[in-house]
Amino acid sequence: MVHRSDNGMSRRRVFAAAGALASVLTGTGVSAAAGLPGGGPGAGRGQGTGAGGGKPLAPVVTNTAAWRPVADALGRPGALAGGRTVYRVTFPRGDLTVSSHGVTGLSQASYAAFARYPDGRTMVMGDLVATERELQRVTDALQAHGLHQTAVHKHLLAHRPPLWWSHFHGLSPDALALARAVRAGLDATATPGYAPAEDTAASTAPPLDLDTAAIDAALGAKGTAGSGAYRFAFARRETVTDHHRVVPPAMGVTTALTFHPVGRGRAAVTGDFVMIADEVQRVIAALRHGGISIVELHNHALRDEPRLFYLHFWAVDDAVRLARALRTAKAATNVVPTT
Repeated sequence: MVHRSDNGMSRRRVFAAAGALASVLTGTGVSAAAGLPGGGPGAGRGQGTGAGGGKPLAPVVTNTAAWRPVADALGRPGALAGGRTVYRVTFPRGDLTVSSHGVTGLSQASYAAFARYPDGRTMVMGDLVATERELQRVTDALQAHGLHQTAVHKHLLAHRPPLWWSHFHGLSPDALALARAVRAGLDATATPGYAPAEDTAASTAPPLDLDTAAIDAALGAKGTAGSGAYRFAFARRETVTDHHRVVPPAMGVTTALTFHPVGRGRAAVTGDFVMIADEVQRVIAALRHGGISIVELHNHALRDEPRLFYLHFWAVDDAVRLARALRTAKAATNVVPTT
């Protein structure tokens, strides 16, 4: 005999409905790929944690051949990083001449970073550089293809053209679907043809008008030159996770410092610091003490552990003096140079 509630619904159906509601609230139900709106390869309802309450899953080592379908879908080859656990592809906005406070030639690029995990799922993280006119089209494309937007913000102060950075996240057993979703977001912008690789231009660029040895000494690390700028990256000492998966620094979880030469040993410095909550005020104080302007304070992810905050900055001055100020701010955080 089937027992029914007063309204005629069987107890079994009541329990099933309650279970479905609980799965939505806890993020463990089916994704929109199975028919719910707003899902797809990055839908949170279908992502889950993949490992319950156990040890977070670490990404597996891969080779370039394993990512060839992703490269084909994106229309541009990437490179392995993070001990060959991360496949990272960049998309320079060579169509834009970006300026801020009279400084021109500030190169900007979108990126997508992929990592594969032992359960067969692939995670993608990155951000897309969009003009103000492009931003809503980018949003619609990412949403239509099931990628999560995890942040939308600016990286620069008064700048032309007005730009926004839209961060995204996806987790799926289908890496090709993730790549196609990223491509849809890129196609909503005027990003130039995705090949050739930027390394060719970098190899023929003139030497930077910066005392890079002195900058290295001031920051206690070795920078890299490329695309007309000098860059540093520092990784958190902690293990960073998202959706119960280890996120390598090469996925974009780093402090990034960029020196754009403006002549006579001076530079415009941009980038962001990655911080836990207890570090934020110390970094702000150190930057302001060094005459560096604060641009944005925000998160880049929705479910990262530890909870991370990113602080973008701007200044134009003697490059070595700025490097010393940045080192003081860096010392307020728990980071080490990336290798």
